[in-house]
Amino acid sequence: MTDPGLLGWIDAHSGSGGGVAQGVALAAGTLVQEDLTAVSAAWLAGSGRVSWVVAFLGCFVGIWMGDALLYLAARGFGRPLLARPWVARRVNPASIARSEDWFQRRGAWLLVACRFIPGTRLPTFLAAGFLGWPFGRFLWITGLTVALWTAGLLTLAHGIGRPLEARLRGAGVPFWVVPVLLVAVFALPSLPLRRIGRSIATRLGRWTRWEFWPAWFFYIPVAVQYVRLAIRHGGLTVPAAANPGIALGGLVGESKFGTLADLHRTSPAFTAEAWLLEAGPAAVRLERLQQIVAANHVAFPFVLKPDVGQRGAGVKVIREPADARDYLKQTDTALVLQRHVAGPFEVGIFYHRHPSEPRGRIFAVTEKVFPSVTGDGSRTLGELIDADARARFMADRYRERFRGRLGEVLGPGATLRLVEAGNHAQGCVFLDGRRFVTPALEERIDAISRAVPGFFVGRYDIRFADEEELRAGRGFQVLELNGAAAEATSIYDPSNTLAGAYRTLFRQWELVFEAGAANRAHGTPAASKRALLRAWRDCRRGLATVPTAD
Repeated sequence: MTDPGLLGWIDAHSGSGGGVAQGVALAAGTLVQEDLTAVSAAWLAGSGRVSWVVAFLGCFVGIWMGDALLYLAARGFGRPLLARPWVARRVNPASIARSEDWFQRRGAWLLVACRFIPGTRLPTFLAAGFLGWPFGRFLWITGLTVALWTAGLLTLAHGIGRPLEARLRGAGVPFWVVPVLLVAVFALPSLPLRRIGRSIATRLGRWTRWEFWPAWFFYIPVAVQYVRLAIRHGGLTVPAAANPGIALGGLVGESKFGTLADLHRTSPAFTAEAWLLEAGPAAVRLERLQQIVAANHVAFPFVLKPDVGQRGAGVKVIREPADARDYLKQTDTALVLQRHVAGPFEVGIFYHRHPSEPRGRIFAVTEKVFPSVTGDGSRTLGELIDADARARFMADRYRERFRGRLGEVLGPGATLRLVEAGNHAQGCVFLDGRRFVTPALEERIDAISRAVPGFFVGRYDIRFADEEELRAGRGFQVLELNGAAAEATSIYDPSNTLAGAYRTLFRQWELVFEAGAANRAHGTPAASKRALLRAWRDCRRGLATVPTAD
């Protein structure tokens, strides 16, 4: 559809009687490349060369028809092949039966998901036909997703194309260059996805395990709950008052160093020592880092991480001076330098106390397991990651982290830890750690929390060396304290159900809103939406420059 001749043909058929021909041309174009045809259709409609109705219906009908043809081809031609002797000898009927059962239970989700994941539509639609998924349900689900996809793509392409067309028209550039450029804008970002070595099965498999769903998709019900609670308690910014001692309650943009400083002042025996590197030029900060290291006898390794961060972004273990120089050259955002706590164990403890109550309690505990791969002397690190039953679902993250070592062959029995940051988004495995909770531990966490000014609800990230010591409320170090936006991450235990995860998150946000509402009733000033938005933008801007987390 990006060929000027074809675009010119559609343009020539504008006006009376041309709508059907234009729609047919667009529908035919989708059978060759549906997304790029939709991009071109948006530009044509935006420039008045076709109507928006024709653009939408032409693309919708063509894409939907293409999906149905793939299904029918697999069902009509693929399934009969099983009766051929040379195929029957190579296919296990039991495996086919298990696949059919699996697709019957998860097919609807897969059909919805594959529409939004590049490279997964073809195998999913062929699998639906081959495994005999009901054709009526296939048409209904694909029709709905195609309608949403087409409308969204037309809207997005139109929004990009209008200002682009105006600039090019002013420069005297031919009209057909616009859809060509739009094609590049839409197509180029997806090319790396096709080059990475993940299989189609892995892409689809992520959608069968809810813990790997994209955050924007997983949190839709949580967002609805947030709005419901905001209506009940009187405002979207109520959670920003949950912890008056933390900037914006810890909802967004809080300083990690600020909370660590409070913890170190009130509970020094239980807090990993940390220092702040202010934002600024790399050379100035390197000198300041060297001063801190020398004055406080900080040994390698130590940790650098953003002072304002989210989801473990930018957490690096600095093992030699070159690591620190490289980090400081990449970002000028404020950083926290922290003594490295080897652990080797880590938990996240979500604590809450209502402002009217004298004591608080532990709401949830997350046991963090740091995944690793073990070498066999023949396979590369990249191959070991792809072969691991769980690591393959986080292969993108691991490949970025170890991009300089993917071709390295690990010796027999050699183990490589894949992640240092105890965060699910960075690849750490989360388990329900309720087994660690004892009256002694709860009493200790409550005492530490009540000593922190203005803290009522949030999560401690803690490292320790001995489980019995932790249960006794001793022998641990706090790495971070996260406020209102923290999460009871035990929900990501693979044995947990999706319904169970949402129940926990819904209750967690109830606790946050209750604390915020109580504090506001006692005089804590309300945060403005503008302040929250500004803090979110500043956080995103800073994190865009930090290196990949360890």
